[in-house]
Amino acid sequence: MTADLHVEVEGEGPALLLLHGFTGSTATIWPLGRTLTDRRTVLAVDLPGHGRTGLLDPPDHRFESTLDALVRILDQRGIDEVDVLGYSMGGRLALGLAVRHPERVRSTVLIGSTAGFPTDAERAARRRSDAALADDLIDRGLEWFVDHWMALPLFASQERLGAFALAEARARRLANDPDGLVASLLGSGTGAQPSFWGELGIVRGPVLLVVGDEDSRYRRLAFRMASGLSEAAIEVVPGAGHAAHVENPSAVATAVAAFFDLVDSK
Repeated sequence: MTADLHVEVEGEGPALLLLHGFTGSTATIWPLGRTLTDRRTVLAVDLPGHGRTGLLDPPDHRFESTLDALVRILDQRGIDEVDVLGYSMGGRLALGLAVRHPERVRSTVLIGSTAGFPTDAERAARRRSDAALADDLIDRGLEWFVDHWMALPLFASQERLGAFALAEARARRLANDPDGLVASLLGSGTGAQPSFWGELGIVRGPVLLVVGDEDSRYRRLAFRMASGLSEAAIEVVPGAGHAAHVENPSAVATAVAAFFDLVDSK
């Protein structure tokens, strides 16, 4: 991958790489990021296929290539070591950085994330379902896809946010390039990434696993990941589902700030 990713920088202090979820952008993760700018220089990234990065040229949206592009962001800015915070897809990439480049990652925050599918069969099945979903996006259009995505049971708890917030979230998702979302889904979906379950012991430094108390699947995954990490803490956020930082932002911001205070004290 040779194309650069769009990066927005705010704040002061040690560097923090901020990675949004699938169909998101810097706009969707900045509300959390800006609660940290008094203690971190926050680098919010539009991941391949999303936001102002959009469809890459050449179109290399593979998971490992994205990790290379994130390391290049650090290299271009002379950052030797970074804290990383990612949500969902961004969390999978954050974990990938901590596994593939442990010397570059000081600490890691994962919100509603996973180490991937543990078996080849599971990864293959997800690749097939993601390919079918990508075909539907192409055939039915971006509006259909965004409405379908937001209606998934994984996001049902977001109904509590109200019609205005959901309309804003829909508009932000619709700002993405449909071809970029297709490329991201096929290149960096959970079925396309390596399984990191057997490599969690490589991760250096503390890890905070944030999960909503109503997100039962990812809560189980968080506890399973914690058992394989050398230094992990779990924050179960009340009144929240998969996107805990959206559904209970103050609780997540407080937990993340306390975690970075702990990181800084070492």
